[in-house]
Amino acid sequence: MPISAPAKNFLLELLNTPSPTGFEIGGQRKWATYVGQFADQVENDAYGTAWATLSGSDKKGKRIMFEAHADEIGYMVKHINDDGFIYVDRVGGSDAATGRGRRVDIMGDHGIVRGIIGNIAIHIRDKENEKVPQPHELVVDIGVSSAKEVLKAGIRVGHVMVYSDAAEFMGHNKLMGRAIDNRIGGFIIAEVIDRLSQKKKRQASTVIAVNAVQEEIGGNGAAMVAHRLVPDIAIVLDVTHATDSPGVSKEKHGKVKLGGGPSLTHGSANHPLVVKRLMEVAEKQGIPLQHESSSRFTGTDTDVIFKQQGGIPSALVSLPLRYMHSVVEMADMQDVQQVIDLLVAFAESVRASDHFGVRL
Repeated sequence: MPISAPAKNFLLELLNTPSPTGFEIGGQRKWATYVGQFADQVENDAYGTAWATLSGSDKKGKRIMFEAHADEIGYMVKHINDDGFIYVDRVGGSDAATGRGRRVDIMGDHGIVRGIIGNIAIHIRDKENEKVPQPHELVVDIGVSSAKEVLKAGIRVGHVMVYSDAAEFMGHNKLMGRAIDNRIGGFIIAEVIDRLSQKKKRQASTVIAVNAVQEEIGGNGAAMVAHRLVPDIAIVLDVTHATDSPGVSKEKHGKVKLGGGPSLTHGSANHPLVVKRLMEVAEKQGIPLQHESSSRFTGTDTDVIFKQQGGIPSALVSLPLRYMHSVVEMADMQDVQQVIDLLVAFAESVRASDHFGVRL
């Protein structure tokens, strides 16, 4: 089933809603309203992680958690000088090297305030000693001349901001913009709930789609919700580095191609039996898979989910993404469709009799 036009419109709306780490409520409200059309129940916790439940037909069936993270990288107001210039700190893994000369939207007390991260003209910069800026060297200008005017505009220390660049579809079936990492994941798990809800026969297992907060600073939301829900199986959905663009070493980072299908991670937090089932389902459905290794950690919410309580059999499914943590991230909508297909088929494959724990 192809992704519908209304769903694509929702995807753009979700991507364009500022939701930096720790301040995800705007995007979470939109996500919860959207997925609530298809789910049996939508809930959230105190910090804003939201989850949508679609009950299974078998009362003894498994509880499957599909998890993505809702937050995006950004900046936070660190200091306002007497002349009204704003100095920032990073929120998550923002790349200061790409910051200068960018528009930002500051989430102030009176709403969004537009600013620019100043870029001194090449004519008058000290080019001989030029280097990549540190975050504290980025300066935001909102067009005022005093700290008092900044405060009057509703901005203080602690307010957050994101790049103002909007997402759009481009080229042949491509998606471009900021925050694809990883609000595309929230979109995908919402589409999985939608697809399953439309089936004539309800899946045996209960499916819980979780859109978690604060992944970019350590997986805090995922840890809280996994401890609370304790699913039988967890599939974490995130993005991974597409290494098919110039200048990326495949020997160092592995081979992942944009448009090559979902990527499946092996090792560390990824349970071999869950990974095996995903591979079997993909083969049966004719879904191409790419493969990545994880010898120590995945760098995703999988790392905190799998070790909750007595251990949750988990696996990481990733969407290839070019130019991660920039304002011009790029994904392929064919990959998005194939990830949806894989998760739907996985959910339908799980029966109450299935066992995903190690037996010695």
